[in-house]
Amino acid sequence: MKLKVEELTTTIDQKKIIESVNLCIQEGDFVGIIGPNGSGKSTLLKTIYRILEPDAGLISLDQENIQHLSHRVFSQRLAVVSQEGSVPFDFSVKEIVLMGRSPHKNYFERETAQDLEKTTEALSKVGLTGYEERSFPTLSGGEKQRVLIARAFAQDASFLVLDEPTNHLDIHHQLHMLDVIRASNVTILTALHDLNLAAAYCDKLFVMKDGNLVTNGTPKQVLTEELLQDVFQVKAKVLSHPETNKVHLMYISDGMSEDVRYQRFKQFLQN
Repeated sequence: MKLKVEELTTTIDQKKIIESVNLCIQEGDFVGIIGPNGSGKSTLLKTIYRILEPDAGLISLDQENIQHLSHRVFSQRLAVVSQEGSVPFDFSVKEIVLMGRSPHKNYFERETAQDLEKTTEALSKVGLTGYEERSFPTLSGGEKQRVLIARAFAQDASFLVLDEPTNHLDIHHQLHMLDVIRASNVTILTALHDLNLAAAYCDKLFVMKDGNLVTNGTPKQVLTEELLQDVFQVKAKVLSHPETNKVHLMYISDGMSEDVRYQRFKQFLQN
């Protein structure tokens, strides 16, 4: 499913948070939105998944204006994992994941064998088999995040929007979740803070600064030392990982010289 954003502007409390944003995501792409805090990443995503209403511009899914789609049809096509993942009631894990099936059902229709199968499959993907009857509020932050990702998988949409999906996850589960998301054969748009994870998993990156998209391209095209200094205010050495050939960033602190940090990083890779 193809997403196109044209001249998108969104205002919150009389302040323009994003302005004249344009982007195009092709079917099957894994696309990352990166940028410092306050750059407009979450606002862009919230406008795309219709939590916020834009002041100007057009968002289309397969050439259809998303504002013209019913809530049910929109939810059949696009699933969301947002940063605000709290659930106000004491639902079980199974009940939370089954909520992902609601766009495919009529009101008051009971769950079917297919719904239960999709739920089981989704929990297996995120490594939570056996958690079905656990109370959602009693889970750890990382477990809750995995349940919400499972709910998005169960929704069976062809486009998936994720706002910091690795929040609250340890490194093992960060990598596992991104591996699973990458292998899901759907179109992905995700905001990520970790630039090395973005470089390792994304086909294309869009970089935001002060509410504007400043550049886009492959991780190798985008993640330059000049951009990291300008947009993120950090010094870094841009390397090619010896095993994956992916971009890898080595950050340089003021307290350590670039040469010393580079030598330590080479030693780390050799061990």
